[in-house]
Amino acid sequence: MNPEDVEYEPVSVKAVLAEMKDTAELLIDLSYSSVLHGNDELAAEVLDLEERMDILQLQARMSLMMAARSPEDAEELSPVLGVVGAAEKISDAAGDIAKVVIEDIGLPDAIRAALPEAVETTIRCELTPNSPYVGRSLGDINMETETGVRVVAIHRAGEWVTNPDHETTLRADDVLLLRGRDEGLRTVHEAATGAPYDPPEVEESTIEDLERAVDSIVLMKDMSELAVDLAYGAVLFDSEGVAEEVEELEAEVDALKSRFEAWTLRAASRVEDPVSLRGLVQLASATEMISDAALEIAEGVLRGIDAHPVVAAAVKESDEVIIRLRVAPGSVLANSTLGDRRVKTETGMRVIAVRRAGNNEWVVSPGPTTRLHDRDLIIAKGTRAGAERLGELVGDEREFDE
Repeated sequence: MNPEDVEYEPVSVKAVLAEMKDTAELLIDLSYSSVLHGNDELAAEVLDLEERMDILQLQARMSLMMAARSPEDAEELSPVLGVVGAAEKISDAAGDIAKVVIEDIGLPDAIRAALPEAVETTIRCELTPNSPYVGRSLGDINMETETGVRVVAIHRAGEWVTNPDHETTLRADDVLLLRGRDEGLRTVHEAATGAPYDPPEVEESTIEDLERAVDSIVLMKDMSELAVDLAYGAVLFDSEGVAEEVEELEAEVDALKSRFEAWTLRAASRVEDPVSLRGLVQLASATEMISDAALEIAEGVLRGIDAHPVVAAAVKESDEVIIRLRVAPGSVLANSTLGDRRVKTETGMRVIAVRRAGNNEWVVSPGPTTRLHDRDLIIAKGTRAGAERLGELVGDEREFDE
């Protein structure tokens, strides 16, 4: 459906906001993955989702306008419009990132050499009719437990399933968006398509200034993604402390962008074609826009404005919860690595960041070898049941709760 053809119809604002949240997070993931793989098809999925987001934001705005019948209503609903607008900005920024690939604006191989350092990546594959997955539910396949790969979304006959669960049944010709590590992705891709999956091979840059610029962008990406997660968590739990961390992350992204600009300008004099850096510059600008949008989502909490119940309910009903926990001295996880304790396998929770006690430094996208220490702050995503289990492992000293 074209956004220009959208007409008003009664819809649940809560349901639309929940879908906007899930779609915004998916867009960030897919857009960077399209850059990593230099994949036009993955980038095209981003633009399709961006159009879907345009429709959702129009539906949300029309429903909110219909709901405002008095000055008091308008005052209560204005922060909701802010959340809608911020999600749309994230969508636009993701589209700008995808266009770097589609329009072949120019991107040095150094960016693709740096991004595989991330623990997980997202790929696209189309389910063939003879795949063993066809006609089976995700719960029956047990893909994540067996391979470490999860289906983050399904594009099916022009429609999107942005939060598939264990009851979701896969069909032939489904386009699956898979997230995981290369080893697991190889297994699932071959089972889904019958063809092997080979991650991109690129040569690292020999220009030191360019490497530093790319390192800055990768860190900006990780911090912006984390800021979006925390922003929605701040709204859900009405936590000023979490909102303040979003504010700090946004400031750090701004500082990283300044360093990125300096390294890029220095590198421009040493690359054969400086125009090839245009895509890198666009990537940095779009990444900064994502962190700015995250701050807009959390701004109401920072200003002491109570979140409208419909926003908190929408965040709560989305596909994942976000929890912030402090590692208690003597707890199971204290002085252990995430891999030692099989945190992801045992709890179903993904630790997306660690903030070190003492110096407050961030470890973004921690891996199995990341060691936790007493009083470290961990931030994780997953199910409510998983959050309870993780709370037991760290000593259940919760920073915020429902």
